[in-house]
Amino acid sequence: MKASKYDLLIFVNLMILINSLNSNYLAQTQQNSIIKLFCLQSVKEQMMKAEMEYSDEIANQTCECYLEEFIQTASHQDAKTKCKLQTQESFNL
Repeated sequence: MKASKYDLLIFVNLMILINSLNSNYLAQTQQNSIIKLFCLQSVKEQMMKAEMEYSDEIANQTCECYLEEFIQTASHQDAKTKCKLQTQESFNL
């Protein structure tokens, strides 16, 4: 009887831990989606200012790069600069 109560306690704690991890992952995913939406809009505006034809491929690659760099460096300006240069090189802009 004691073993089954102990097993149930472990199972409940494990479920709480898994739920906590899933919630954290979901929150991070939603935050990244919002950041990406702002990034895509910013890239579109910058391309229009530069009188360039908007490209989903260019915008998506730039914003994926930005998200990765921003997560690693936590610096908006560094991520923006690096990814802008990387995109220009990739697409010969």
